[in-house]
Amino acid sequence: MHALRPLLRKSLFNLFAAAFASAVLLAPHTASAEALLLIEADSGKVLQAENATIPWYPASVTKIMTAYVTLKAVKDGRLTLDTLITVSPTAASQSPSKMGFRPGTQLTVDNALKMMMVKSANDMAVVLAEGVGGSIDGFSAMMNDTAQKLGMTQTSYVNPNGLPADGQITSARDLGILARSFLRDLPEYEYFVHIPAIRFGKRVTGNFNKLIGRYPGADGFKTGFICASGYNLVASATRNGRRLIAVVLGANSGTARAVKAAQLLERGFSQDNLTWLRPSLGTVDRLVPVDASPPNLREDMCGGHRKRPASDDDDALIATNGGTSGSASATGGEAQVTFFTAGLQPPLMKASELMATAPAAAEPVLVYTGPTRTGTALIAAVAADADQQATPKPRGKKSRVARKPDATDKPADKPKDAKTAAAKPAAAKPDAKSDTKSAAKPAGTKHAAAKHDAAAKPAEKPAAGGDQAAKPAKPKAATKPAAKPANNS
Repeated sequence: MHALRPLLRKSLFNLFAAAFASAVLLAPHTASAEALLLIEADSGKVLQAENATIPWYPASVTKIMTAYVTLKAVKDGRLTLDTLITVSPTAASQSPSKMGFRPGTQLTVDNALKMMMVKSANDMAVVLAEGVGGSIDGFSAMMNDTAQKLGMTQTSYVNPNGLPADGQITSARDLGILARSFLRDLPEYEYFVHIPAIRFGKRVTGNFNKLIGRYPGADGFKTGFICASGYNLVASATRNGRRLIAVVLGANSGTARAVKAAQLLERGFSQDNLTWLRPSLGTVDRLVPVDASPPNLREDMCGGHRKRPASDDDDALIATNGGTSGSASATGGEAQVTFFTAGLQPPLMKASELMATAPAAAEPVLVYTGPTRTGTALIAAVAADADQQATPKPRGKKSRVARKPDATDKPADKPKDAKTAAAKPAAAKPDAKSDTKSAAKPAGTKHAAAKHDAAAKPAEKPAAGGDQAAKPAKPKAATKPAAKPANNS
């Protein structure tokens, strides 16, 4: 009997450890207002799943599929990365975030892909869709056909950029399947999903995925945001030849989604020597879909309680000692879990602290309009784009076309940006942060097309804030539809 005591103690410890691990994996299932998934890229093995099969609005993670379909067409020889595609009026009319090129502007598939994946440019997604599929509807059919072939049974698409639309639905499960398929089927093009920054003319735009350049080994994929979905992120990282994919849907800020993804990845990399502690969750394609309607997080994400307009490029940090309801992984509790699953080895740095640091220095990738160029021709093209940024031409009625949104999901908390946003030419507003910066721009930056109004009524210019206190003495700006910050996908 005495000899059996060590064996009994070990069995009890194993039972306790397995129960604890199961609780960590499954406890947030009913309380969380978000969906989380962690899988191995090679095997598809599920390491963690919370609400992973609940339908969700994808927002701009839609662009992973847009890139997949486009690059499959390139790989199959139907076009090349050097193929020229043209900005149509439909593409130019997309809501921010976008590059803001005028209709008729041409650029290569390669440059359009880089702009779409790094800046999350909604206009570039439509340019690619029209270039590959002939139209938004034609390309959406290609996206849906591809989704079905990949086994993404919970996904349907109606546009290539993820702006709000009825029927644009996915799930964390399906996004995990898509990310695995991208890496498996298009390994020669995966650099498109981890470009740290792009330079267009004089303007540098960093990747909205905050893990790139901050989290060790981060190498993908894409962010997304609309009011209804919250802040979404598909992320990947590689260590010691092992690649993991994390999906976060419905986080409460841009930084929160990055922190949660980093925590998921860190937990996964720390589980190598303790896999026996956790029950098997199978593979991602075997997760059982839930038949339900997607949650609508509009009030939480874009309600009047927000101190500033929500957008995909959100720098707000989550509280390191707080977090959202049902989100233990975003609080101090996460450090304890990481401590346990790492084999009693404490983490080097909290994920929230890591995301607050500056990204590693990296040379931005040059992007430009026009055909493929090298050498002095490339230098000249970049300089020409920079000159155009410095001296934007008045656009008159054309700017109204470029500002016309097609999305139905209008934010309830930002009508006041209509005047300041519409008064700026689209070519001078490529930054995704434009929705939060427009209110801070002085009214004196209006282009020449409005100068007769300024001369006639100088006393009626709105104050520098450009908010609701502005006087209604600007019929042109007032009649233009507002750029919708909450749809910055």
